[in-house]
Amino acid sequence: MVKTKPPQKVLAMTGLIFVHNIRVDDVLNALKKDFGEVLLKSEVLPFIHTTYYNKEMGDDLLRQWCAFDNLVVPDVLADMKHRTNEIEESFLNNNGGRKVNIDPGFITLSNLILASTKDFSHRIYIGKGIYAEVTFIYKNKAFVPLEWTYPDHQEPKALEFFQKAREILKNRLSKSL
Repeated sequence: MVKTKPPQKVLAMTGLIFVHNIRVDDVLNALKKDFGEVLLKSEVLPFIHTTYYNKEMGDDLLRQWCAFDNLVVPDVLADMKHRTNEIEESFLNNNGGRKVNIDPGFITLSNLILASTKDFSHRIYIGKGIYAEVTFIYKNKAFVPLEWTYPDHQEPKALEFFQKAREILKNRLSKSL
């Protein structure tokens, strides 16, 4: 019989989509309470690949990814999504729409996983109303997109961020051995 072992810890991260007039530092301070200090941030990029959020949040949105100090066990993903939903609700516009969309996930040595409240054929239910999606696999020293990987995640600046975050995780795991 094979015995189970604890999973390797992973690097918590979030993807942010936000309006111009939000103080992103306020959002990051709210996230820090649960995920630790911000270790790495991507450049702020225009969010141009879809208009999905425009009705609720307006036009001319921005995109950024952040990785956090606290290494976590992968089974906290559903709780991470619930917490980020709560934080989103604390940043509503005058019409009750969000000023920020926060997509939590984590980076492992072999993939990038994102949480979602929406079911789809490539997502796995992980409990508490949350689904997990493998967004990238890590192969041949690079993150490889899958057919459902969002276009903005495939931008060179995004891939550069994910690669740097993976290196941080790799270094931190090697020091903990």
